Amino acid sequence: MEYFTFTFLFILFVLYNLILIVPMRERCVIERLGKFRVTLEPGLHFLIPFMDRVAYRHEKREQCINIPHQSCISRDNIQIDVDGLLYLKVMDAYKASYGIEDYLVAAVNLAQTTVRSEVGKLTLGETFSERDALNETIVREIDSASEPWGIKVLRYEVMNITPSPSVVDTLEKQMEAERAKRAEITLANAERDSTIALSEGERQEAINLSEGERQKRINEAEGRAQEISILAAATAEGSTMIAQAINNPGGKEAVSFQLVDTYVARVKELFRLADVSVVPNELAKMEGFFAGVDQVSKTINNVESSVESRKGGQ
Repeated sequence: MEYFTFTFLFILFVLYNLILIVPMRERCVIERLGKFRVTLEPGLHFLIPFMDRVAYRHEKREQCINIPHQSCISRDNIQIDVDGLLYLKVMDAYKASYGIEDYLVAAVNLAQTTVRSEVGKLTLGETFSERDALNETIVREIDSASEPWGIKVLRYEVMNITPSPSVVDTLEKQMEAERAKRAEITLANAERDSTIALSEGERQEAINLSEGERQKRINEAEGRAQEISILAAATAEGSTMIAQAINNPGGKEAVSFQLVDTYVARVKELFRLADVSVVPNELAKMEGFFAGVDQVSKTINNVESSVESRKGGQ
């Protein structure tokens, strides 16, 4: 009974070492008597028991490796802690097996070294603003160094950039000062804009007032010119009418009487309003005198006309 049990277990052991099933996500490196024989692809394979063995199994899927945080010194001598994620993939199982002892540990150490080197080339502000460029540079450097290992570095992502507490305190104070400066600049700009707007308003008001005054003067001048023109036209028309009336019979006598009447009325008004009299007040009674003179003049003219008519009859 024990013989059959031992035989059965031996057959199972031989079958286990004879048949190898490689999953889709893996690649297996086979050694025969300690020497590399072949890299097996996914599927069913048969091995020679006690001679062939699976020396290495490699994950063919993309792997994400957490890069622990490390202390770095930036170009402006500020201490910061940086951590990230490294994505890589095994491209050559033979090189990954015999090119380096442990490609995962080597990739982590290389990533940390490269991060320290690249961060040292940047200032603190640039490490925050140029993360994409930093990631690309780290990927390029690691990929170039890891090519003999049979792995391909796909990308690197910086997760956290943490300055030291003293630097954080300094940055907070700097940000507060920057905010205060921006507030003062904003207030100064607002005040300047307000002053400019007020001055522009005052200037526009002065322009409008001057334009209004100029237009007023133009209108007044045009009004006076029109008034003078109308008065002149009326005076001319009146003078024409007076001239025509003078040429009519009795026109000259009427004009003379009108002038005498106007003169006497003005003299009477002058004497009434004046405080000091330099001319005798009896001159105001000259209206009757001039009327008598006018009557005498008319009589003389009538006599002369009758005499001339008689002479003409003789």
